[in-house]
Amino acid sequence: MNSVRPLITIFGCGYVGSALARKAQERGWQVRALTRNGEKARLLEALGVEVLVADLADRNWHRKWQQRGDYLVNTVSAASRSLEGYHHSYLEGMKSIIAWTAGGSSQSQLVYTGSTSVYPQTDGSEVSELDTGLDFPGLRPTAEVLLEAEALLQEPLPGIQHAFTLRLAGIYGPGRHYLLDQLREGKLEFAGSGDYLVNLIHRDDIVSAIFAALECSEKVRERVFNVSDGNPVLKRDLVQWLANALDKGKTAFNPDVQTARQRSRSDGEGRMPHRVIRTDRIRDQLLWTPQYRSFESGYKALLD
Repeated sequence: MNSVRPLITIFGCGYVGSALARKAQERGWQVRALTRNGEKARLLEALGVEVLVADLADRNWHRKWQQRGDYLVNTVSAASRSLEGYHHSYLEGMKSIIAWTAGGSSQSQLVYTGSTSVYPQTDGSEVSELDTGLDFPGLRPTAEVLLEAEALLQEPLPGIQHAFTLRLAGIYGPGRHYLLDQLREGKLEFAGSGDYLVNLIHRDDIVSAIFAALECSEKVRERVFNVSDGNPVLKRDLVQWLANALDKGKTAFNPDVQTARQRSRSDGEGRMPHRVIRTDRIRDQLLWTPQYRSFESGYKALLD
């Protein structure tokens, strides 16, 4: 690998990818980004990032980038919340990356940011990386697509030295704090039930986890890692803590009302994801620990 100025290519350079790009630049790396969003492309170009505006799943972009580089990171998000949107962005997008790397002569390290939504558990149990799979009951169709995308990276692939999947918990951070925004606008009643566990991860800790995977020892054999702060909280407790921090008073939940997003995340009986995401593997094998080890520390940084 180029030890002087490593080249990193970020696919789907949105909220997490943009933060990764900035941090890589701080390290002196060469940074390329592929995004389908023209406005995002202009912002990245202003930072000095080489940008290609394209649909990841559309392989016409392959001929425009001949050099594969040292590091590849797939942080793509779904084109839409529909099953077709997931299939296009995650599965076809991953196939496109694999086809592109196979056409090069170098060996790259690849990281794919997946999601802890691949876990079907709604009973509050602890789950490790082994507690899901295409044969598990209760998987939502979108979770099956995510697992199929992960499975593409399990076999040896031409042009890829090692490939890792980071299953991300609920993302929050600067500019991404929906609950805070709602409370600031005066909302005190929230849709659905607040009696389920929320697993969270700060954007900056996702970036540090990506670097930990990209630069890990060749002795690391596992390929899938959960990324969470390791301290889940009941949704109602999280909302009330934020309300207290803003001096907004008592909050409540209305289980008779459910948002479209809640309907898309709930199981066939209307239950929301309710589990404890274990992070032993990434802490032990990649020696990663989050800077923000709880929602309190992460949100305090946003409130200051």
